[in-house]
Amino acid sequence: MEKRITYRKILPLIAVLTMIFFSCEKEIAVEVPPTEQRIVVEGYIENEGIPVVTLTTTTDYFAETGTDDLFNAFVHDANVTVTVDGQTHQLTEVCASQIPDSLLPLFSELSGIVIEPGSAFDYCIYTDISFALRGETAKTYKLKVEAEDKILTATTTIPNIVSLDSTWFRVEGTLDSLGYVWAELTDPDTTGNAYRLFLRRINHYPDGQIKDPVFIPPFNSALDDRFFNGLTFTFNSQRGILPYSSKEDDTNEERGFFKVGDTIAVKGCSVDMATYRFFNSYYHELASQGSPFATPSSLETNIEGGLGIWSGYAVYRDTIIAR
Repeated sequence: MEKRITYRKILPLIAVLTMIFFSCEKEIAVEVPPTEQRIVVEGYIENEGIPVVTLTTTTDYFAETGTDDLFNAFVHDANVTVTVDGQTHQLTEVCASQIPDSLLPLFSELSGIVIEPGSAFDYCIYTDISFALRGETAKTYKLKVEAEDKILTATTTIPNIVSLDSTWFRVEGTLDSLGYVWAELTDPDTTGNAYRLFLRRINHYPDGQIKDPVFIPPFNSALDDRFFNGLTFTFNSQRGILPYSSKEDDTNEERGFFKVGDTIAVKGCSVDMATYRFFNSYYHELASQGSPFATPSSLETNIEGGLGIWSGYAVYRDTIIAR
């Protein structure tokens, strides 16, 4: 005789098994040991520019971060030097709170961080306040940091300048007045060239405020010549946005676009491969945003004894009127 199992008979069984399954669950607390605190270097030197170095410390992954924690992350009273051509130059720590309001725009340009008068965020850098050390192309710069009983070193070279053949603005598709910056570049016929791009709107809003107080790198601003060595190629770039910006044109349909009427300062930089690898890995991390399906990676540093990057930039400058 055939036996039939109806849904009415099997549902109570499923309910019982479910209760048994969940009653066997147990909370497991996993304690993550604190990570070793390390010093992070963010430093650069441009041709004709002075060196700028920011020193901070790492924090635990799960640690809460507030304003006080950001203040405490800066490494103060370090001994920072840059050596070139056998001559060593001492860098001095300078914090925003020490700067007169009239010089804050210069401090912002050097640090890349917008500091407003009266700001509670006391950002600190190490730099050559004597202006005796000026970057030159084809020279190598050795950085040494002595801080918190640690010694960090790094070496970078300012490459030769590779000029952009031309730059222009173009409205995109069917958009009325919004578009991207375009450029043409001829790569030298030698392998291992790398580049970074920075852009800045230097015109003003109706209230008189400058649109971009500092140069801003667009997302994925670093590239190398492995696919276009020795060739001339054309590329475009969106407008970069400062972190946590709440400006209207950074939150509405103009986000990421330049606009007819903008005056755009262009800073095209040749960099060494260590700089390219660092920023390429940095943008890869940003793009993955912790996705479990992303390829595991870590930032590629050139800092011995710490983390971060010490970069040399060979800068080519241009200006575009967005018509």
